[in-house]
Amino acid sequence: MKEEKIIVPANGYLMLFLFLILFFGSIALIPITETGWSIFGIVAALILAFGFLMVQPNGSRVLLLFGKYVGTVKKNGFYWVNPFYTKRKISLRASNFDSERLKVNDKLGNPIMISTILVWRVHNTYKAAFDVDNYENFVRVQTDAAVRKLASMYPYDNFADEGVDEDITLRSSVNEVSNALEKEIDERLTIAGIEVLEARIGYLAYANEIANAMLKRQQATAIVAARHKIVEGAVSMVEMAIDELNKKQVVELDEERKAAMVSNLMVVLCGDKDASPVLNTGTLNH
Repeated sequence: MKEEKIIVPANGYLMLFLFLILFFGSIALIPITETGWSIFGIVAALILAFGFLMVQPNGSRVLLLFGKYVGTVKKNGFYWVNPFYTKRKISLRASNFDSERLKVNDKLGNPIMISTILVWRVHNTYKAAFDVDNYENFVRVQTDAAVRKLASMYPYDNFADEGVDEDITLRSSVNEVSNALEKEIDERLTIAGIEVLEARIGYLAYANEIANAMLKRQQATAIVAARHKIVEGAVSMVEMAIDELNKKQVVELDEERKAAMVSNLMVVLCGDKDASPVLNTGTLNH
């Protein structure tokens, strides 16, 4: 047998009633009978007691008879099975696994620290019990391997100024990365009969040795982007000012005066500090 087999054993309460009758009845017959049947009844009752089985909600018991798989009990309740069955308990509840922070390299070779949060449960008790040695350890090892592979597939962030512009990154594409991680882990855990309910990145950061450098780089990129916006707006405002002056004929400016005006306005609009104006009370030529 290579697949899971669901079975429903005998009612445990009925067998408990028979056990009590056999056990206490045999004890009561000891003074009356002089044969060994009473002792035999007591021994038989004690052997039958090993067959009682209780399955809690979202629990299961895998049954084996001298190494041969018999079936799995998933329905909760009180049962009685063959006393010689070996009973292995496997939980069907959802479990949380928070992996350790791993130091790996992303697609660009930058060292990063990453961990994952995995929600999983046993779906096939036969595979979990017999296809892998220890299914809980199997989940931990394969999850770490999947995280390492995922980190090498995507960059931590976009670096458009260096010609690296990825559609999916570990930092910004949360949903896409989580879906890819979930699919990768699910493929690895199928052999153990494990169902992946959710997988997502729990921790993500640059490694300590490059964290400060990357922070400065991000700050520089932000400053350059802000400056670009400021210059863009300043040019637009200067152009509008010259157009309005010419349109309303407030003053006639030759090319040299226009250049001086543009220079002054650009300094005022793009400067880090407030400008200190110098008032000219003379003519335009002085």
